[in-house]
Amino acid sequence: MVPLALLPGFAQWGAHLDELLARPEALWIHGPSGAGSSTLAAEFARRRKAAWMEAGDGDSPATWLPAHPRGIVAARSAAPGSLPCLMLRLPGLEEHPEAIPGLLAAFAAEEGLEGPLPEALGALPCPGNLRELRNRLLRWNLMGQLPTAVPDGPLRLEAEDLASNLHELERFLLHRALRRSYGSRVEAAQRLGVSRRQLYLLIRRHGDPVRGEAAAGDLPQRVKKRLPAQNSSPGLDIR
Repeated sequence: MVPLALLPGFAQWGAHLDELLARPEALWIHGPSGAGSSTLAAEFARRRKAAWMEAGDGDSPATWLPAHPRGIVAARSAAPGSLPCLMLRLPGLEEHPEAIPGLLAAFAAEEGLEGPLPEALGALPCPGNLRELRNRLLRWNLMGQLPTAVPDGPLRLEAEDLASNLHELERFLLHRALRRSYGSRVEAAQRLGVSRRQLYLLIRRHGDPVRGEAAAGDLPQRVKKRLPAQNSSPGLDIR
């Protein structure tokens, strides 16, 4: 288990750790997916000698908490105001990037990895949560995958019409997100702010440079309508 002192934001909430454990109320620990809410809830329950649950698994917290007045809930969102519990929010790594080196060192020790780690593993943009940070380390260890800040060189907008340039920008952002997430399509979709279905449509259109999947050649109608003669302006090199 990750030491509590390495969790993001520990400098703030860790100072009140003993006070939180001694309180008579139930605790509701929430934060972004993979931020360590379950890890902290399990440890708090062990120290309190109380029960804990994961919100969304089995019983509803509204019915579970009255039966466990000193119980602990791990969740992704804050508790409804009607529930009698104290709330502790865990921030993500993007809010506390200074936690990344210590967490990477802890994960590397768990995996038995020795020696210095590549700087790229701890470089921003960070994956946002502990689970993906661990996956980042594992992908590097098992597959040698490291992210590249710019996937295929600078973004070149060689047409003057909006449709063609948006198509090129879409490809650029998709490939960058896939590389920065080390091939994790769940994380890539989160980075781009699209659904899994939308991501797979984009991959079909532009390919996946991490998994070596070629583009299917499908073009959106807005691009098909453009004639080559209309896209003959000198290219603009935007870095």
